[in-house]
Amino acid sequence: MENVNKKELSERDICTKFITPAIKQANWKERQIREEVKLTNGRIIVKGSTTSRGQPKRADYILFYKPNIPLVVVEAKKNSHSPGDGMQQALLYAEMMDIPFAFSSNGDSFLLHDRTGTLGKVEEEIPLDRFPSPEFLWQKYCEWKGLDENRQKIVTQDYFIDQRKSLRYYQRIAINRTIEAIAKGQNRILLVMATGTGKTLTAFQIIWRLWKAGVKKRILFLADRNILVDQTRINDFKHFGNAMTKIQNREAEKSYEIYLSLYQAVSGTEEEKNIYKQFSPEFFDLVIIDECHRGSAAEDSAWREILEYFSSATHIGLTATPKETKDISNIHYFGEPIYTYSLKQGIEDGFLAPYRVIRIDLDRDLAGWRPEKNQVDRYGTPIEDRIYNQKDFDRNLVLEKRTELVAKKVTEFLKASDRFDKTIVFCENIDHAERMRGAIVNENPDLAGENRKYVMRITGDNPEGKAELDNFINPESRYPVIATTSKLMTTGVDAQTCKLIVLDKRIESMTEFKQIIGRGTRINEDYGKFYFTIIDFKKATELFADPDFDGEPVEIYDFEGGNGNGPVEKGEENRREKYFVDDVEVGVVIERTQYYGPDGKLITESLKEYTRKTLLKDFESLDSFLKYWNEAEKKQAILTELEERGVLLDGLAEEVGKDLDPFDLICHVAFDRPPLSRKERAERVKKSDYFSKYGENAQEVLDVLLDKYADDGIENLESMSVLKVQPFDRMGTPLEIIKRFGGKNNYLAAVRGLESQLYTLEV
Repeated sequence: MENVNKKELSERDICTKFITPAIKQANWKERQIREEVKLTNGRIIVKGSTTSRGQPKRADYILFYKPNIPLVVVEAKKNSHSPGDGMQQALLYAEMMDIPFAFSSNGDSFLLHDRTGTLGKVEEEIPLDRFPSPEFLWQKYCEWKGLDENRQKIVTQDYFIDQRKSLRYYQRIAINRTIEAIAKGQNRILLVMATGTGKTLTAFQIIWRLWKAGVKKRILFLADRNILVDQTRINDFKHFGNAMTKIQNREAEKSYEIYLSLYQAVSGTEEEKNIYKQFSPEFFDLVIIDECHRGSAAEDSAWREILEYFSSATHIGLTATPKETKDISNIHYFGEPIYTYSLKQGIEDGFLAPYRVIRIDLDRDLAGWRPEKNQVDRYGTPIEDRIYNQKDFDRNLVLEKRTELVAKKVTEFLKASDRFDKTIVFCENIDHAERMRGAIVNENPDLAGENRKYVMRITGDNPEGKAELDNFINPESRYPVIATTSKLMTTGVDAQTCKLIVLDKRIESMTEFKQIIGRGTRINEDYGKFYFTIIDFKKATELFADPDFDGEPVEIYDFEGGNGNGPVEKGEENRREKYFVDDVEVGVVIERTQYYGPDGKLITESLKEYTRKTLLKDFESLDSFLKYWNEAEKKQAILTELEERGVLLDGLAEEVGKDLDPFDLICHVAFDRPPLSRKERAERVKKSDYFSKYGENAQEVLDVLLDKYADDGIENLESMSVLKVQPFDRMGTPLEIIKRFGGKNNYLAAVRGLESQLYTLEV
């Protein structure tokens, strides 16, 4: 050890030789210590039609008091740094993961930051041999949280350990905060978690731990869709085994401990249908309401009635959308959420799929349409004389060519990507969903002829369509591919592989909008689902700009009736006259693509404008950009950094020119330089005297490298693996090719020289 210069050790070596031994010496067992813990997956960046991932967040150490109960985060730095250099990062992770104690170390000592306020000093430097023990820190944590011995028994109850399904950090926080709140006697709890972030898995662990701790003996889990109850029972809840039952056929069996039920199955209008009254009011001591935005909070809804009846039980509400209208307020009932994990955070962490939006504005939607005097519709009905606009279409007046145009645009999009991408088309009502189904069938006669289930209407009134819902959701089932619907698929349907959502429906409720977007946010890597596209015909995506779209929940409570039972499909529509007009032409006025930006907002201007603005924030002139570009060891690193900031070079190339180098795209768009194509840049270098300083054998390699660059771009030059592909393989092995330059360093220097020749600007 004496011979080692500590300053020269890598960060990893500092961990192995100094930090890990210091932690173990403080009585932390191997099983409590986890190193290089991946916390997030890295945001998915959509580039044209391809994707890449940003950097995931990783903590050097997380120390657990018990599995899934983290106490400490430690960030390590090389010895050339000060002990506290990792503290800001450690605090970022500690805050993100609800961890009370943060440490930073360079191998000489630790800097400790106490978030609990129980140690006296907030920050203190301590020697390596004074790292605190798990028992000591746990006691301090309990002191901070007010957990006496009885409460500690509950909060240290084991999780169900499933090797195949490790929990994500935010699920752990939701579970631990809920258990702690219940241990401290809180009986009304709201958890807000974006669609697709694993609410039922979270609910399962909450129930499991409370049940095993003996704190909650009989539990009722309520959902409002049969498919939700069944998915829950066979997936996340299966470990309850024989202790679990599903309440059906209006039978109240009393011998189980975990009860799953549709709230419609236990409540009804006539008194004898209220099956829950067969249980005594004290029978359940825990009631969990899934998707609780759909009714539990309205004073006279069926769920509210059940909750009132079992009012002595603890009630936990789970929702993706905590805030509703003046009629319904979950916060009024449950109190402020004890944890919120938002859609924006889920996309930032790379657990949820980002989206791009294609806005298509139709001429009749923007300008409206007025019938001529005494005009009748296709069935001879006189059309009331007034101006009809987007609000009326498919509700009071049907322009059949409008439906055909929407079907045509959706089909064009699928033909350009993949005609078997699962697609949901949201329509105004059942009649519109049926007409849309027919219009899409007519646009796709080949595939619809091959299989009648290529397009299906899946609505509440239609048993054939409803029967296909499971197949639509199942990634392994090819059909149905396109589902037209109005309300049935807005919530809770776990469509993991849905890649296209079409909005031909006016959406005025933020809750409904969030739920619809939630149909696309699940990632399924096995089926190549990393992002999704929204085609919006009804300006619904203007709601993205609403600060409430992903803001904190706000209480709006002004109850004046309304049953809050969520969308109802049967007997929709105020039954006024509906006109059908088949001879009015409809056209597209404007079509534009918008991308999900790094700040969680849609990039609504063109990518050219966005790129220009983003670059001019960092570089006041072309010269400052050139200096930065030319000094970069690898140009690819600059391109990756720009992509993480929302400068999507592939999308930009589509707008400006596909054969342009990213360098030219940037100089042209941000600094108004005339661009050169990659081929023109390569030809310029070949005509220069750069090659003359190399022998013939080396010149041959440089010549082919330039051709590669002209065809495929700069990333080929910067990777040694380019030497393994054609036509280099005909020149020998990578080792032999490098020998032509007199070794690896000389080869890399030649490539760097080639790059600087490529990127000299003509005056």
